[in-house]
Amino acid sequence: MLISRGASTLRILKTLSKNGVHFKQAVRNSGHDFYYRSAIPEHKKSVILRAEIVQGLVWWWILWHLWTEPDHVFGEFGEYPDPSKWSDEELGIPEEL
Repeated sequence: MLISRGASTLRILKTLSKNGVHFKQAVRNSGHDFYYRSAIPEHKKSVILRAEIVQGLVWWWILWHLWTEPDHVFGEFGEYPDPSKWSDEELGIPEEL
């Protein structure tokens, strides 16, 4: 089955090439520049300035909250309750019969 399909595909390609139809690669309209084996151009100063401002705000937010609310990251390290003071009912141990 694959041989028959391959043969028909080859026949179609052969007739198209005789008629002068040339296959061309379609242009990709993705809206972005494509750099292959070439240097990427420098960014505008306004883009770099905005990126630095956003980066500064993000780091300020992270460090401020680490300073003012460290329990969110490190947890609360209060006194751990003494397990020997827990009752059987609190531990879920059934009564002995």
